[in-house]
Amino acid sequence: MGAIQNDWLEAIGEEFRKPYYKELYEFVKEEYNTVTVYPSSDDIFNALHLTALKDVKVLVLGQDPYHGANQAHGLSFSVLPGQRIPPSLRNIYQELHDDLGCYIPNNGYLEKWAKQGVLMLNTVLTVRAHKPNSHQGKGWEHFTDAIIEAVNKEERPIVYLLWGRPAQSKMSMLNNPKHLILKAPHPSPYSADRGFFGCRHFSQANEFLKANGQEPVDWQIENI
Repeated sequence: MGAIQNDWLEAIGEEFRKPYYKELYEFVKEEYNTVTVYPSSDDIFNALHLTALKDVKVLVLGQDPYHGANQAHGLSFSVLPGQRIPPSLRNIYQELHDDLGCYIPNNGYLEKWAKQGVLMLNTVLTVRAHKPNSHQGKGWEHFTDAIIEAVNKEERPIVYLLWGRPAQSKMSMLNNPKHLILKAPHPSPYSADRGFFGCRHFSQANEFLKANGQEPVDWQIENI
């Protein structure tokens, strides 16, 4: 696992010394040594590497990484360049098009968002190849809850995009009146028609940020 070196280390460094994390570390190490696991071990903490705590404007909460080869790289919903755009992300792009007029790009690589302060966090940070949810309940949830709690403590305007029930189950942790919580069904093809399409979360997020003196997010992902 790539070491965390920015301000996240001060905010959540205590987690690395807790008993649950030691068990999680041993489990994850054994998994990488014996089976195929995604993302690559160097990419596990990419969401934190690319978006320092002091820069977080928006938190997008996913579940666990994509479980196919060459897809996951540590950012929720994002895939590496050259990979097919997953169905949920395709629906996110469609909503962006309908909401803000963004063109639908030819790739699903969302690093541009992360570099603007969009923390793209999965609640579970690793997964066995072709076995979704295979690393749930091993300790990652405790770790990512600590990340969410650290964001909740920040005293500047932050937007939470909570899509689907698993993401919305974290709402009880979010009690900072300076922040904005936006809820919608998950963008999956199974649920996007039930209220994700038309939610206008991207324009609402930018309007909230601008109203509070923050730079809005440029949501347009360019073609590669």
